[in-house]
Amino acid sequence: MQKGVLFLIPVPLTEEATQKSYTPFGIEVINSIKTYIVENEKTARKFLKEAGLKTPQSELLIHDYGKHKRGNSVAIFLKELLNGQDVGLMSEAGCPGVADPGADIVAEAHRRGIKVVPLAGPSSILLALMASGFNGQSFTFHGYLPIDKVERGKKIKDLEQLAEKNKQTQIFMETPFRNNHLLDDVLKNAAPQTLLCIASNITAPEEYIKTQSVAFWRKERAAIDLHKKPTIFLLYRQF
Repeated sequence: MQKGVLFLIPVPLTEEATQKSYTPFGIEVINSIKTYIVENEKTARKFLKEAGLKTPQSELLIHDYGKHKRGNSVAIFLKELLNGQDVGLMSEAGCPGVADPGADIVAEAHRRGIKVVPLAGPSSILLALMASGFNGQSFTFHGYLPIDKVERGKKIKDLEQLAEKNKQTQIFMETPFRNNHLLDDVLKNAAPQTLLCIASNITAPEEYIKTQSVAFWRKERAAIDLHKKPTIFLLYRQF
């Protein structure tokens, strides 16, 4: 039996950015499949509706790959694919498989010989890099930095050294409610001349993207509040 195709469907980064996020082909795809593997069923159904889903949602089969499902075998989520049905994989926001647990689903699909097709859509990491003015030919995404303040401070200094040694952009993030703490640690540990880009609420009406030196950000710190605002941080050193 021919296996189905696993479509990787990007989700808008913010609620107000639906029209910026879906391509005509993406809309065509979601109207051609009825099975989804998602990180959060509630938000997935909402985004599908906003994207132009014409299929009655009562006809959809949605596998919720939430936190309580992780750590177990993902084989159960691939049953329809192995039976010849096309399936869509959706993250909570942004691109599936990028800083996202859906990567486990994609890896298992490859192991089982299932075709994987990524669709174009928003990635906060790449959008932030595009807008930073930093090196876009050599960059590293580190995900979340250590929570421990001592370890985090050491990591920030390590990232500075990597940026200077390799002329490479260093990208990282934090859980939104801890953004201000991370910013404070960056400003405490990074050198004044190091460049820092703060990219917050990307694609939202209140989007904020700005690149300045750490010295500048230290002076402006009191005016910046990133609490509960999805944010990408980028470090770079000019020569």
